[in-house]
Amino acid sequence: MDRRRVQAGRSGRRTLVDYPRAGKHGLRRWLPSWKLVLSTFLLFLGGLVGMFGYAYATTTIPSANPSTQQQSNTYYWSDGSVMTTQGSTNRQNVDLAQVPTLVQWDFLAAENATFYTDPGVDTQGMLRAVYHMATGGEVQSGSTITQQFVKNTYLSQDQSVTRKFREIMISLKIGGQLSKQQILQGYLNSCYYGRDAYGVEAAARTYYHEHASQLTVSQGAFVAATVNEPSLLMHADTDPQARAQATARWRYVLDRMVKINKITAVQEQKYLAAGFPTPKPYTPSAGLSGQTGYLVQAAEKYVEAHTSLTDQQLGHGGYQIYTTFDKKRVNALSASVAAMEHKHLDPRHRSADKDVQVGAASIDPSTGAVVALYGGAGWDKGHWTDNADAIGVPVGSTFKPFDLAAALDHGAVLSPGQPASPITPDSKFNGDDGITIKNQQGQEMPDPSDPSGLLHQRNDVPTKWGYITLRKAMEQSVNTPYVQLGEYVGYDNVEGEALKAGLLRKSLQYDTPGFYIGTSTPSAIRMAGAYATFDDKGVQHEPYSVTKVVADGRQLPGFEAPKGTTAMPSSTADTVTDVLQGVVKSGTGTHAQALGRPAAGKTGTTDDYKSAWFIGYTPQLATAVSMFKEDPKNSGLQSMKGVGGFSKVFGADMPTEVWTGYMTAALQGQPVRQFSPAPALGGSTDEYGAPSTAPSAAATQSTPTATTTAPAPPSPTGPCHGHKKHCVSPSPTDTAGTAAGTTTGGAGDGGLLGGTSGGGTSPTPTPAPTTSPPVTAGVRKAAR
Repeated sequence: MDRRRVQAGRSGRRTLVDYPRAGKHGLRRWLPSWKLVLSTFLLFLGGLVGMFGYAYATTTIPSANPSTQQQSNTYYWSDGSVMTTQGSTNRQNVDLAQVPTLVQWDFLAAENATFYTDPGVDTQGMLRAVYHMATGGEVQSGSTITQQFVKNTYLSQDQSVTRKFREIMISLKIGGQLSKQQILQGYLNSCYYGRDAYGVEAAARTYYHEHASQLTVSQGAFVAATVNEPSLLMHADTDPQARAQATARWRYVLDRMVKINKITAVQEQKYLAAGFPTPKPYTPSAGLSGQTGYLVQAAEKYVEAHTSLTDQQLGHGGYQIYTTFDKKRVNALSASVAAMEHKHLDPRHRSADKDVQVGAASIDPSTGAVVALYGGAGWDKGHWTDNADAIGVPVGSTFKPFDLAAALDHGAVLSPGQPASPITPDSKFNGDDGITIKNQQGQEMPDPSDPSGLLHQRNDVPTKWGYITLRKAMEQSVNTPYVQLGEYVGYDNVEGEALKAGLLRKSLQYDTPGFYIGTSTPSAIRMAGAYATFDDKGVQHEPYSVTKVVADGRQLPGFEAPKGTTAMPSSTADTVTDVLQGVVKSGTGTHAQALGRPAAGKTGTTDDYKSAWFIGYTPQLATAVSMFKEDPKNSGLQSMKGVGGFSKVFGADMPTEVWTGYMTAALQGQPVRQFSPAPALGGSTDEYGAPSTAPSAAATQSTPTATTTAPAPPSPTGPCHGHKKHCVSPSPTDTAGTAAGTTTGGAGDGGLLGGTSGGGTSPTPTPAPTTSPPVTAGVRKAAR
């Protein structure tokens, strides 16, 4: 072989690669020439460039990892503090504009100061990071912010060479599709900061209880520092080692801010002098325990009713939902229920106390904002139905104020064929037990279940009241005057008054005598809202629970506070309020006097004590409390006889106790305000047969019931009123006291839905309040 090469060299012919080198001897023969080295290098470099070009050309930006797109919904109390987050990933994306510019530079100074000028990959930065780590210097990231964004959003977190190469390729290519601002925004929203916080918004909340937009430069320096070692620095508030390392990293970020001319040395000294911005204590999300589940449920229903968002869209997360719920008042209401239960209920030793439930709602009468709810024992206790927003519990005598308001506005047909006569609280009606009820035509109404074939209305007690004023009948919760008043005013007028005050048609009983004394089943929210209409001088405000919804940094429309509408004249509302103050001063609601400030309210109890209510208000707050009993395995309300050791459970007892305890705490520190005085009304008209002068209290109990002549009663086979489109004829098989069929299985009253209804089967073994079939109200005894 050597001979041939020598001959080739002698003949002047050259080989393609002159190696070993021809004509050279010894070591020089085996040392490559500079031409060979250069050509080899150029060939290698050309191959790399070709491979890189091919890789770049064939690289595509993949779809974002689904996990990086997951966000949680964050719910806020009325004061702006976080109530809870809901979702598998604690993240709420924000626009870059919502992060202060200097806080953005905190991150850039810490991670990638050349971000706005580099192509997405910083070779020098990677080499510098290796050097610093090798020499024991400050820990630095070897990747640009673009690379970290690509890794967080599109790739896995493994450390393989293949993954790193893909990261570089995508980082170089992504600049053609996204602006630097978009990349930085994606980076801030995709990083993990410790404390289960993904994204800068969640980090700002968990470390400083602030929005990202409220972070200071100093706080931003710490938040930026957590990106490197989140599992350690998240404990900077309690762990000395973590605090020392966090402080060092915080100082480094501020120093870098000076070096890149984003803050001055004087500003740095100011931040250093103020000290390390210690993060707030770590409090993991409370989830949906206690009352939180009901609050979140109510807010979600309101959002869905006022936007086109679906359950699935809300479930995807990313929404910041600001509610009207007052944390202190929610806790006060829950505490008041718990205090009542601790004092009176002992289900382990008294079987009557089992399955007793409470629902309550509290509303600002000037706006309609729902400030507090009590929905039940809690989702964590297996009770999923929101008792505050569910229909199915008859309201009893708390409905009577709507009868009075309708009479004040429309008058009553006291004489057949005559125009309606004016009615005032001083109008007298027969209050005796067992009187027969007449319609506007003067006909005694039928009741096939009664031996006489006529409808005899009952009171809770057989007291011989005689003819008493409507004011007295309200104070003592006497049924007969209000059933008869309702018939004379007319179902349509009373129904219209209730609807204008804020109740919903679907929760109202059809046209039966029991309608006037509370066979309807509105929710606690709606009843509190309707009483708030009286409280606000006749202006009705739709109950609402959400004030603002933010998604992707943008506020969604449709969450302005509902405007009030005039439901009744202020004179009517103030008159009803005056009468309801009498209930508290000298009637069945005297236990509410413990509040120690002017209050108006009404008790309500239904037949066989299956439900008990107290609804009351001050000039600042209206609150409804309901109490009932229902076996989780058998739907339908049960009698509360014996509950709490009471032989009879009235709204004046345990519900009023809850109301008073809550209102005392809720109004603490607020000024004592007086109601507007009742206006002077014209002369009142009494029911036919009433004496011209009011007898003494003793006389009213001994005076026989006055009698009047009336046309013969219509045939029992005819309609119960003979003229009502919603009339339901009495059935001899009905039992007294429950309302017409409403909804079961968690259907909401729509108290926070602007008139829309809930529905569906409850996922809990504790069903929603239910009702029995329509009944004859003629033997209804609900009173107190």
